[in-house]
Amino acid sequence: MFYHDTIEIDPAICSGKPVIRGTRILVTSILSQLAAGESFDAIRKGFPGLTNDDIKAAVEFARQSIEATELAAMRD
Repeated sequence: MFYHDTIEIDPAICSGKPVIRGTRILVTSILSQLAAGESFDAIRKGFPGLTNDDIKAAVEFARQSIEATELAAMRD
């Protein structure tokens, strides 16, 4: 899945944080809800107009962002 048509980064929208294109729904808001165990259905109810593909695009954006980042070894 490609997120490029779904995720938008614009300095004039939410201070340049990644959002779902045409909305002010932050990618981090979607990821936080998924991390808390929310279902796609529950997330969509909280953000009318959001689609399953939008949620998947947010996850894919995060995955590719992490893959493109060098992380220092994590310590216990």
